[in-house]
Amino acid sequence: MKKILIAAALAASTLAVQAKDIVDTAVAAGSFKTLATALQAAGLVDTLKGKGPFTVFAPTDEAFAKIPKADLEALLKDKAKLTAVLTYHVVPGKVMAKDVKAGMVKTVQGGSLTIGTMGGVTVNNAKVVKTDIVADNGVIHVIDTVVLPK
Repeated sequence: MKKILIAAALAASTLAVQAKDIVDTAVAAGSFKTLATALQAAGLVDTLKGKGPFTVFAPTDEAFAKIPKADLEALLKDKAKLTAVLTYHVVPGKVMAKDVKAGMVKTVQGGSLTIGTMGGVTVNNAKVVKTDIVADNGVIHVIDTVVLPK
């Protein structure tokens, strides 16, 4: 009887483990609180929980802290501009670090990011500080600066 109960408990706990999408993965990392707040304000949480795959260049809380507080507060209140900024950090597809090539890449926002590979990977003026944080619907690469569309 004990073996059956243990097996049932293990089966139940296995079912309770849920897949982690881009948003859940970023939230669990703990260094993307501002990004999570911004995604919520822009109404993009469901999009990044979607099928994907997505490659997200995710600015840390420290990256958002580089933006003057008044400017950041204004951005968080301007849903259209905020959506443009956030989707500028997202590239369709799942691009792992080993597959990154220098050049221009089209973003979900419609603009292009300039990827550099000399002396480390850069995205426009941001340095990639951590790569290949895998989620079920894509990958996150951590950047040290918020990149803004032109």
